[in-house]
Amino acid sequence: MPEYDLLLKGGRVIDPANDIDGEMDVAVAGGRIAGVAADIPASQAAQTVDVAGLLVTPGLIDMHVHVYHTREPETLSVIADHHSFRTGVTTVVDTGTAGAKHFLHFKRTVIDRSRTRIFAYINIVKSGMIGPFEQDINEMDPELAASIVLAYPDDCVGIKTAHYWVRQPFDEAHPPWAAVDRALEASEICGKPVMMDFWHRPGRTYQELLRKMQPGDIHTHVYAQQFPILDDKNKPADFMFEARERGIIFDLGHGAGSFWFRQAIPAYQGGFPPDSISTDIHIGNINGVVHDMLTTMSKLLCMGMPLREVIFRSTVTPAREIGHPELGYLSVGAEADIAVLQVQDGQFGYVDCGWARLPGDRKLSCEMTLRAGEIVYDVNGRATPLWEEAPASYWEIRYPEEII
Repeated sequence: MPEYDLLLKGGRVIDPANDIDGEMDVAVAGGRIAGVAADIPASQAAQTVDVAGLLVTPGLIDMHVHVYHTREPETLSVIADHHSFRTGVTTVVDTGTAGAKHFLHFKRTVIDRSRTRIFAYINIVKSGMIGPFEQDINEMDPELAASIVLAYPDDCVGIKTAHYWVRQPFDEAHPPWAAVDRALEASEICGKPVMMDFWHRPGRTYQELLRKMQPGDIHTHVYAQQFPILDDKNKPADFMFEARERGIIFDLGHGAGSFWFRQAIPAYQGGFPPDSISTDIHIGNINGVVHDMLTTMSKLLCMGMPLREVIFRSTVTPAREIGHPELGYLSVGAEADIAVLQVQDGQFGYVDCGWARLPGDRKLSCEMTLRAGEIVYDVNGRATPLWEEAPASYWEIRYPEEII
C-alpha cells in the first residue's frame, strides 16, 4: 500500500512561511501535506507527477474579490470556481458584496456550494453593494453587522465599508464619517478588523482615515490615484510609514480603477510595497485590466518585487490578515492547497487602471492546482496518462441524463 496518494516531484518549492526555496518533492496523503523533502521515492506514492522546472507554492489567497454571483437583481460578482483554480487560487475573500441582510443567502447559494474556499467581509450596509442604499446611514447597523460575524466565525473575517462618497455635499443627514465610524463600531463588537474602501472629500481626508483605523485594519486600493501617498519629491509620504508602524495594513486591491503605475512604482521603489496582493476582481474588470490573480502578481514581479516576495504577499500575509494563519504554507499536516506555477520569459505588457502600459520580461502562469489534495486544474494534463497507455476502460459513455 503506497504511503502517499500523490507526489509532486522535482519542482522548485517556494514556501515563504517555512523559509523554503529550493528543489524538493511534495507528498500528499488524505488531502493534507504529508512530506516536503528532497528526493522522496516515487515508489512510495500511488501517483507521481513530474513538475521539474516549475514552481510549487501554497495555494494562492486572493483576499479581495466579489463572488456573490447569485444576488438579485444586480451583481458585480464572478463565479469563484470559474476563475480561481485556473490561476492557482484556492482561497478567496468576498469583500462586502453581502451585508447582514443577504449573508445567509450568499452562504447557502455560493459559499457552501463552491469548491473554492470562500470567506467574507460583511458590509456595514445591511443591503451590501451596489446601489443608492450605500449612501443611506439608516442602512448602517453596527450591531447587526457584527452579529453576523459572530454567528458565522468560520465564514466571516471582518467588516467592510465602501462607496460612501457619491452624494455631495455631506450634511447632518449624510455625515462624512458615518460609514467608517459605524464600521469601526461593528469591528469593536465582533473583534474582527475593518477593510476600508475610501475616497477623500472635503471634510474627510485620507490622513484622518489612517488615524481613525485600528491595528489590523486594512486599507485596500493603496495605489489608487486619489490617495496622496507620495510626497512632493515623489517618495512615499512619512505618514504612510507611520501608519504601517502602528499596525495598519495596506492591501493592493487592483480593481477597475485602483491601481496606477505612477503611484505603485514610486511607492515600491521608495520602500512601500503592498502588504498583500489582491485583485478586487468583478465583472467590470475580469476582461481588463485585472484579468486574474497571476496577472496582478506578474505586475509586481515586473515592477521589481522578487519572486519569493510576490509569493509571500499572495499567501502568507493575506492568511494572517484575515485571521487564518493555518493557510498559506506547505507544512506537514496542513490542508494540501497547492499551486504549480510557471515563470515564462518573454516580452509581455501590463496595463494599469489608466490604461498605461508597463513592459515586462516575465509572466506567471498556472500549470496545476490542488485543493485539499485533489487536482482541480491541470491545463497540460500532467497527471493523466498518454492516450496510448491509458486503460481500455478509462472513459465510459454515459447517457445524456447522467451527464446532466
